[in-house]
Amino acid sequence: MAANKIKLKNLSKKRDRGAKRALKLLKKPDLLLATILVGNNFANILASSIVTIIMLNYFGGNVLLGAVLLTTFILIFSEITPKTMAAVKPESFAKRSSLLLKTLLYILRPLIAVTNYISSIVLGIFNINVKDAKDNDNLNTQELKTLLDESGDLIPKQYRGMLSSILGMEELVVEDIMTPASEVIGIDIDLDYETNKKIIESSEYTRLPVYKNSIDNELGTLHLKNSHSFLERLEAKENVQNILTKTYFVSQSTALMKQLMEFQDNDKNMALVVDEYGEIEGLITIEDIFKEIAGKFGSDKIELEKEFTKLKDGSIITDGNSRIRDLNNFVNWSIPEDSSKTINGLITEHLDQIPNANLCVEINKYRFEVLKIEDNSISKIKIKKK
Repeated sequence: MAANKIKLKNLSKKRDRGAKRALKLLKKPDLLLATILVGNNFANILASSIVTIIMLNYFGGNVLLGAVLLTTFILIFSEITPKTMAAVKPESFAKRSSLLLKTLLYILRPLIAVTNYISSIVLGIFNINVKDAKDNDNLNTQELKTLLDESGDLIPKQYRGMLSSILGMEELVVEDIMTPASEVIGIDIDLDYETNKKIIESSEYTRLPVYKNSIDNELGTLHLKNSHSFLERLEAKENVQNILTKTYFVSQSTALMKQLMEFQDNDKNMALVVDEYGEIEGLITIEDIFKEIAGKFGSDKIELEKEFTKLKDGSIITDGNSRIRDLNNFVNWSIPEDSSKTINGLITEHLDQIPNANLCVEINKYRFEVLKIEDNSISKIKIKKK
């Protein structure tokens, strides 16, 4: 019963007959338990009867001595020793005992059928169904995360982190990791040639959104392999539309794992994110999703260290536009991010108004001290966990 079914399944794939038999027996725990208990009780009662006869015939009817000797024998050889062996090496013990248990199940089947029938009636009174035991093998996401955390050195730490991130992706949507529209780097054709050239040359992405005056007036997506032709036409003030590819749009409420599959199915690497009204809210790339799985890379970590200044007392100084998720991941905090994705949004929502400078507020055991306000937005804030 203590055997790990996953290990047994792996052994059965290697054509281990004992593992296959053990798995078959574990699929019907009521029959297996009945076989073990019937055999166990039969052996104990038979041993008790034999010892009683021996004591009566050879030891003057000293039944107490027989009880002490039999109890000691059963505890050592029938309980402690075999059960300790089974606890230490459950899969090995299960494989070796499976043939005997299968044989006993066949021999004792009529008796087991009767006892199980009566037992099921009694269990029904307590509203217990034996079939529910199968559900115990199914693990939810949180239980799988716990299993990963407790796997120790069996799974390298880096792999555990990646697997845990993949499991956590079912709770995330596009909005959680997208780059907000105000931070999107793109090409504004209303700007001069030199400015757009510098944007293209300094871009770390292979694709850039192209728009006129505002990202809301998007024209398409430029692949950097076509940047030379694009800049030539831009300099000559010619139409650049036929050089651009059609923009791919996604909903901000799309589950992250689903979005990853949609990127693959549509052979896309980048998309503009829209809300329920079709307004552009940000941008997401397939690299953003990979970073969520594998973690931030070298340059990204340096950027986070610049964005979040850690003080000696453990507090953080940052910008109000910083994303709560990035801050939580950076210092392993748990600031709520269900409704608001940025620190600005969280404080504004909590106060129900635009905050003033030198304001302090406590949210979920985190102390937020507004240090500076610019253009009705928090430009500097100090956060400390209480």
